[in-house]
Amino acid sequence: MNTYKIILSGGGTGGHIYPAIAIANELKSRFPDAEFLFVGAKDRMEMEKVPQAGYEIKGLWISGIQRKLTVKNMMFPFKLVNSLWNARKIVNNFKPDVAIGTGGFASGPLLHVAALKGIPSLIQEQNSYPGITNKLLSKKVQKICVAYDGLERFFPKNKIIKTGNPVRQDLLDINSKKSEALKHFNLVEDKKTLLVLGGSLGAKAINELIKNEIEFLQMQNLQIIWQCGKLYYDDYKIVGHTKNVQVHAFINKMDYAYAAADFIISRAGAGSVSELCIVGKPVIFVPSPYVAEDHQTKNAMAVVKENAAMMIAQEDLNVDFENKFSQLVASVERQNELSSNIKKLALENATKEIVDEVEKLLKK
Repeated sequence: MNTYKIILSGGGTGGHIYPAIAIANELKSRFPDAEFLFVGAKDRMEMEKVPQAGYEIKGLWISGIQRKLTVKNMMFPFKLVNSLWNARKIVNNFKPDVAIGTGGFASGPLLHVAALKGIPSLIQEQNSYPGITNKLLSKKVQKICVAYDGLERFFPKNKIIKTGNPVRQDLLDINSKKSEALKHFNLVEDKKTLLVLGGSLGAKAINELIKNEIEFLQMQNLQIIWQCGKLYYDDYKIVGHTKNVQVHAFINKMDYAYAAADFIISRAGAGSVSELCIVGKPVIFVPSPYVAEDHQTKNAMAVVKENAAMMIAQEDLNVDFENKFSQLVASVERQNELSSNIKKLALENATKEIVDEVEKLLKK
């Protein structure tokens, strides 16, 4: 039996880390004897999340380029050279049969080195608008797995396979979990539930919105599960003493949170958008304006144009939120329309299809 060696890189945010872990888990179930090694950026959250998932990780000294002249930017060339050097050492020592990148700073140097050495390589692009790392890598790798149409504008067309984004498998059957979910969060059955999500780190603008609109939301006869992010928990936990409002730094049982929800307000990171398509509830996206190439707005628009979700730009929240949200709560017809349309966009077998492509590279 050939024991495959598989190297994976992705990180910086949950949106790059979770897909890499999902791909590794599926590969492990197919090849129980395979050896895995992750490569991340030294000071980012993958250094904690990957070992929690049971995999070894090595860190590179790398960060992104800031858009303005800073000390960090002046360090960038040194970090890049250092990372390429260390990535080469890691690849030489580990001798992988395949390299997989899911985006984020560290995947650039690692995949670049792997491709140069002739190791079959695949990248998974989560967004509808790719970042600079994956655009550069696309010329060197064999396969590019994507989640949206229209990416031949950025990538060689013959390498693209539309698979969707890896999502948590426990989301596929959330409808059967509603009553357990309500119990888990101590919610009542005769009120509608609003779930508020700001991404893995939290979102200040969404947190401020909810804090300022608590009275309005209570007038809608709602109960609220609000994931504010661990950076913000101390600022907002006091609001959790309000009747029917729960504030969480982080939600461990996301499947229950989705199952309990009747309405969802969320950032529009690629992973969240893919999950919400599978969840199939009415969503209002509030894209982060702070991400590269404004890709969250583009991710949200891809869903909104199918009449499958609503979107409010961050700067319009004060003006538009009450009006748009109360209209949604008042119209069961609109809720059902959004639900059924967003479900049509779901790509439930993404992880398996990506791993099918990895397997073809291994078998070559």
